[in-house]
Amino acid sequence: MKRMSRSAGLIKAEASTTTETLESTPQVLTAVPVSNRPAHIDISIYVDSVSDEYLRGLQMLANIGPCVTVFGSARTKPGDPTYTDAMAVGRGLAMAGFAVATGGGGGIMEAANRGAALGGGGSIGMPIALPFEESGNEFLELSVTFDHFPARKTCLILACDAVVLFAGGFGTLDELFEVLTLIQTGKMAPVPIILVGSWYWTGLLQWLATDVLDAHCISPHDLDLVTVVDTADAAIEAVLATVARQP
Repeated sequence: MKRMSRSAGLIKAEASTTTETLESTPQVLTAVPVSNRPAHIDISIYVDSVSDEYLRGLQMLANIGPCVTVFGSARTKPGDPTYTDAMAVGRGLAMAGFAVATGGGGGIMEAANRGAALGGGGSIGMPIALPFEESGNEFLELSVTFDHFPARKTCLILACDAVVLFAGGFGTLDELFEVLTLIQTGKMAPVPIILVGSWYWTGLLQWLATDVLDAHCISPHDLDLVTVVDTADAAIEAVLATVARQP
């Protein structure tokens, strides 16, 4: 099979192609000058764009008061029990005096924003521009649209006094582990992390408590950072009880 040759990025080798030479002479590695490399991205435009998103997002959050961020799948449809629970959580938290922040999309995000709007509280969304999803649901009181996932996720996490997570895919899992990592490493003050639906979360938590813990990749007390509940009322109660204990 013919092997296709391609650039090795920042480094290129200057070596003979004969086996004898390769065995007797070490390869000489030289850095490719920056000016000779093709530009994959205009760094200044990227930095300005991301900085602007952080600025707009954090400015919006500056005066919102107590807030709970809700994460979950964008694919959950109205009528699904999980959608109903997310809407009840949003409504209950709003009635308890919390703003509710989500990624501003459909599914669980829409349900939580819808509930917050029904509960008379602040309904905040941070939708992201994607080619296959609508940008922003119809139940948002405050909204900032993002193009970059890291900026969006940071703003949603910085907004929260608690985090409630429903069943979700890669994005939801990313958001869960981001919060866990920030708390575990002391980069963020601890906040309640409420996982709704033991049917969904038990397998992941069992894996963390066995394989991951046995490999000494986490500490036993790291598992205490999350609380698992099975109803909307229990999720609301867990938020209220934990937030009330915070100084």
